[in-house]
Amino acid sequence: MPSNSSGKLILYVEAIEDCPHHIARLFRLHQEIQQLPDTALDILVDFNYCTFLNHLGVAFLGGLACAIQARGGRITFAWETLAKKIYTNLGQNGFLSSFGCQRYPWDGNSIPYRSDLHHDSGTIGDYLSDKWLGKGWVNISPGLQAAIAGKVSEIYLNAFEHSQSPIGVFSCGQHYHRIGALHLTVVDFGIGIPTGVRSFLPSDPPLSAAEALKWAFQAGTTTKQDEGVSRGLGLNLLQEFVIQNQGNLRIFSNDGCVSIDHTGIRYENGYTNFTGTLVDIAFRCDESYYCLASEASDPSRPWF
Repeated sequence: MPSNSSGKLILYVEAIEDCPHHIARLFRLHQEIQQLPDTALDILVDFNYCTFLNHLGVAFLGGLACAIQARGGRITFAWETLAKKIYTNLGQNGFLSSFGCQRYPWDGNSIPYRSDLHHDSGTIGDYLSDKWLGKGWVNISPGLQAAIAGKVSEIYLNAFEHSQSPIGVFSCGQHYHRIGALHLTVVDFGIGIPTGVRSFLPSDPPLSAAEALKWAFQAGTTTKQDEGVSRGLGLNLLQEFVIQNQGNLRIFSNDGCVSIDHTGIRYENGYTNFTGTLVDIAFRCDESYYCLASEASDPSRPWF
């Protein structure tokens, strides 16, 4: 990163859209900042080259800023360099007010930006139910809405229990009405799922990132040893809904990736390394009505 006349390092935020290249760009940026000494962390964020900043970029940038502050660094946002449409969206989702800009959020197409230092199941559950699934953008039954929100709440709980992140968990989402998609990103800047699994299940050779992720997302597995119940992060319900809805679910952690869509589930190695864990959930907003099998007149079909 270059520096200006005042000695601040300038972080130029480029466009962040929903593509692997742009996600990898965020991970490389995190690596670059991790390698800086604490004494160099006086950073000015410049948006002059940013033509689009999606929900994933918002959640990641918020977490990155908090990580810099947690190391005793200083981060300043050059709000005047934001394009008008990005400024409006960051105002609506609460990112601006979270970082000192006097622009307060309002209801719209954004699922609000939030940071959680500690786990609060009630607050997170309300956020998922009211701000994400409760807006009617995806036509689902109350029972299915509660089931999906409960499963995503477990993703938050896993991050708080296992990530060892000192700055907590960050979230943001968006309803992209032009393409009919509803997204939510949840990210932590901890040790990553594969690292946690490898320390719990040492082997020679060590488990690959894909193998570790596959183990972690089997129902009933856990690396938490001070509880008598194995909880696990089984993806069955989310996987089934994503397939029926033709959405997608992606999880990036260390150098591994989990991808779920209508073609099934894939565990892959070799993605750009990210020490934490990022989860992005995308549902298609169509005219179909979805419900649990127990709510349906034809129990042989789990979704409608």
